[in-house]
Parts: sequence; structure tokens; C-alpha cells
Amino acid sequence: MNHHPPSSVGRALTVVLGALPFIVITLLVANHWAPLERWDESVSARAASYGTTRPNMVDFWQVTGDVFLPWAMRAVIVIVAVYLWHRRARLLTVWLVVTAGAELGLVAAVKHIFDRPRPAQMLVENDGWSFVSSHATAAFVMAGALGVVLPSVRGWRRRFRLLVMLPTIAVVWIASADRIALNVHYVSDVLGGWALGLAILTATSIGFGLRPGLRRRRRRTPTNDDGTTIPPRAAVIVNPIKVGDGVAFRRKVTRSLAVRGFDDPLWLETREDDAGNAMAKRAIENESDLVLVAGGDGTVRVVCAALAHTGIPVGVIPAGTGNLLARNLHIPLDLDDALERILEGRDRRIDMVKVHGDELDTDRFAVMAGLGLDAAIISDAPPHLKRQIGWTAYLVSAAKNINHPSVRVRITLDEEEPIERRVRTVVVGNVGMLQANIPLLPDARPDDGLLDVVVIAPRRVTQWPIVVWRLMTRTNRADMYLERFTGRKVEITAEVDVQRQLDGDPIGPGRSLTAEIEAGALVARVPKRR
Repeated sequence: MNHHPPSSVGRALTVVLGALPFIVITLLVANHWAPLERWDESVSARAASYGTTRPNMVDFWQVTGDVFLPWAMRAVIVIVAVYLWHRRARLLTVWLVVTAGAELGLVAAVKHIFDRPRPAQMLVENDGWSFVSSHATAAFVMAGALGVVLPSVRGWRRRFRLLVMLPTIAVVWIASADRIALNVHYVSDVLGGWALGLAILTATSIGFGLRPGLRRRRRRTPTNDDGTTIPPRAAVIVNPIKVGDGVAFRRKVTRSLAVRGFDDPLWLETREDDAGNAMAKRAIENESDLVLVAGGDGTVRVVCAALAHTGIPVGVIPAGTGNLLARNLHIPLDLDDALERILEGRDRRIDMVKVHGDELDTDRFAVMAGLGLDAAIISDAPPHLKRQIGWTAYLVSAAKNINHPSVRVRITLDEEEPIERRVRTVVVGNVGMLQANIPLLPDARPDDGLLDVVVIAPRRVTQWPIVVWRLMTRTNRADMYLERFTGRKVEITAEVDVQRQLDGDPIGPGRSLTAEIEAGALVARVPKRR
């Protein structure tokens, strides 16, 4: 088995979901799509007519625009970043600064590339190009950034978060409505600004692998049931490519284990020809009391598959850029906090999924498997770009596969009658959340003994925004674009060969994929309940 690339199914799908709205809107604007142009011109004419007879309202909206300037939004982000730096949340701090910088640079680049003239009947003077609205983009990025940050900050209760987020969302609407009311932007400029903001937030949050926590817990020393202090043994399986400073990482993990009474750990590194299977077997032979695995989703999958049904607890230390299992088990992505939460945590039995298909040996996964578009994006990402720019190589692959052909599939759940659909992709999940808290399978639980299946089937590129909206709003209504199912076993058979993947690893094209739940097969070390 090859060494796993810096990817996961969740990262690939999130890139698609985050980038598609902006891609679609931009294509429609660039190609002068008639329905959109008529809408833009109609709203612009009404705004101009309304404003010319009501100068007081124009003054009001002009003052509003001066208050909600893009630089004011960026200043809020910088202030929050300074606060987080003071709280030692370094990762969040850097992410906020990078996100604000990306918003500033990309808005300027998009305006320059498209040089779209502003509406002819502007109610106030305004220089520059029209697409996209910098006010709308900056406000959306500010609101989204706060939405990511607030749940991670200790001491900010849910009620207080709502008190902050509700006015912030209102700012997005007001700052955007102001641009239309003053007739300095078309509606599509504002929608494009929101879509660009979503793409920026999605991209940077994936790049930084967010959801760090700041809470620290009281330390304890592990003991046996009889009260003796025989040191427990731990094995640490590391993907060296994923762990940047290996010496510092080893020192930190060893110290964290030592202060909790563990003996010197057994250190095992994955190799190019073995992503963790032999290392997991070594840990079993060592009679380890705990196995820590640090790597991307692929490394985690292989180790968890090998440790299924052994009863040995597995603690996932997030080290990749996907970290989907860690996210869904509520393990923070900050190394120090993750170590403390795992080592001070509790054991939880979770499900694994046995999978097989044509030209595929029986295997297991812990997160998601897919057939169709998601696997094609993972498979087609240029290897040299993945080495150079990491996960952003999937943007290239997503653009290449935006019109990925649909395929007719037969889906059989448990012993029910098969159903047939023409789909873009089918994803089978043991957990439900992607990066940026996108609920691909909102009802999925890692310990419910059930598989969750989502069938995504937009017929045209312009229907992707409907799918994105359905996902973001957790709409459970089934229609031709998106359907969800549950069962203990699912068999998927395609009419032709299509790409397939397991937890972000391409496994080659084929026509079949069969997944069956193994309830409670893995003991995972997770944070204690709050």
C-alpha cells in the first residue's frame, strides 16, 4: 500500500462545496447569463428610481456604508486575533490574519480580472470595479471567522456567543443591502461576495485544520484495578511526513505520557510501503495499553482497521489537514490540548465499517467511503501540485471535474428492494461532519450501529448551489438532488467503472462497493464529557 497523500474525502468534498457557489456565480456573470442580467438590471432600476425621490434614505445608506467599511470588518478580525494571541491560541490567531489577508487580496484580484462596470445610475460616487462587492465579502468573512472562533474559546457561554453572532449576521445583511440600496453594486456582485467569502473561509479553515480548544484538565496518574503502580505501556505510531518537527513532537508526547505514569513509549514510524498496518501489529505484540496515532486520515484508517476488535484504546492525535475522525470525536486540533484531552479522557466504543468490492481486498474504514465525483476529485488531483501546495491541488481537480458525468447505480440497503438512481456521487459514512462543520450526514453517529448514505445527484452545474444550501441548512427533505438513507449494510453497483475511495485514499476504479457496519469494533480514547 502506498504512503497516503495529504488528503481525505472530507477535504475534497469540502473544497468542492466551498468553491462551487463562487465558481457558478462567476461563470454566470462572465457569460452574461440572461436571467441573471435581467434580475440585476431590474433591481438596479428600482433602486435608482427609489433613491432619486428619497434623498434622506440615500444619506442614511451612505452613512451606513461608511460605518460598515471593509476595513472596519478587517479591523474586527485583527482585534479578535490580538485577543486570541493573548489567550495563547496561536493557531487561531494566524488563521484569522491569513483569512483577512486572503480576503483583501482575492477581492482586489477578482475585481481586476473581471473589471465589471458599476451600475450606470449610482446614487453616490464610487470608484473601482463592481464584481465582487468588497463590503459583502469582508462582512461575510468576518461573520464566518467569528463563527469558527467563538465555540473554541473557553468561558464564552453559548448564550453569549449568540449575543455576538446575531448582530454579526445582521451586519452582513445590512452591509450587503447598503450596496444595493445605493445602486453601487448589482445583486450578483453581493452574491458573488458572499460566495467568495465562503470559499475563503472553507479553504483557510481546511488549510489550518481548525477546531482547537483551550481548556486544560487536571492530570491524574493511571493505576491498575488492584491499586498497584505498574507503569502502563503506550505505542506511538507516527507518519513522519505529517509531523513537521519530529524531535519536538516526540519530546512533547513522551513528556505528556511520563507525567501520567506511562513507561517509555514504543515509537513506530510509517513507511512509504506501509501506512501503519505492520506498526499496529507491533503495538499489539507489545501488549500496549494505549496506542496513539499521529497522521492524516489515511494513516488513522489503516491503524484503526488493524486494531479493530483488539480492545486496545486508540487515541488520534490530529496531524494531517483533514483529521475527520478527530473532529467527529471532538478531539481538539491543537497538539497540547489534544494530548491532554486524550490522556485524561475516557474510552468509547465506536463502529468500524468492513468494505469490499471488485478488485478490492476486504478492508475497513472509520470515516467515509465514496464512489463517483468525490473519488474522481481525489484521484485526479495532480501529484506534483499536492506536493507543492497540498490540499489546494483539489481546486484544480474540482474545476476539471465540475461536469463529471453522472452514472446509473443500484443501491441495496440491508434486505430491502434495490433502488436505482443516476448520481454524481454516493458517500457511505460512519460519521457525518466535514471540515468547517459542514454536515454531509447530519444524523450519523460513530457508535449508533448504522451506516449513513448520501446520494448527490444534481443534473446541471447550476443546481450545485441547491445541493450546497441543502447541506448547510441540514434539510432532510429528499428530492432528485440529494437523498439520505441508513442501514447496517449497503451494496452499491455502478453501470460502468467509476473511481472509488476510502477515507480519502483512491482505491482505483470499479463497479461495486459493499460496506457493512461492525458495531463497537474499535475502542477510541476521547475527551471526557463536559
